[in-house]
Amino acid sequence: MNPSGGTARQVLGAPHPLLSVPAQQVDPTDPRVVAAAADLLATLRNARGTAGLAAPQIGLSWRLIAFDTRGHPGGRSWAGERVMVNPRLAEASRWHDGREGCASIPGLTGDVRRATRITVLGRLPGTGDPVTIEADAFESRCIQHQLDHLDGILFLDRVPGALSLHRRLHSCDA
Repeated sequence: MNPSGGTARQVLGAPHPLLSVPAQQVDPTDPRVVAAAADLLATLRNARGTAGLAAPQIGLSWRLIAFDTRGHPGGRSWAGERVMVNPRLAEASRWHDGREGCASIPGLTGDVRRATRITVLGRLPGTGDPVTIEADAFESRCIQHQLDHLDGILFLDRVPGALSLHRRLHSCDA
């Protein structure tokens, strides 16, 4: 199921405490999870320049992410507009430093080392069907950024030092 409808929510900003705690696994067929998936997707669509969001960013400590990297200049793969429940990183390779930012930390970007090729396993909201995403380049970075949110990790936690931080010229998540 690709959730549609939903209500765009406010994105929480750091240092909100919900952004620093690990999120809980959820039942992908639970109607509350399906509704949250629709809200997460609506919020992503409404957040100009943002390629991905995680449920903790909209106030839910659930393992749920949404992403859509269509049209990003650093993109090579594109899995489409996606929502995943209980996603987990299965494989990661080809590590590279790259710049990223976060809707929860407006105004800053930083250099973060991430895998450029990944495989992520998860479930679809509604049906609970398994889904596998193989991503590279920017899509890989975006998904890993969202997975970090599910573990209570902000990109600033991965920045090697102050010299790796930059003022953001425009809004763009991951």
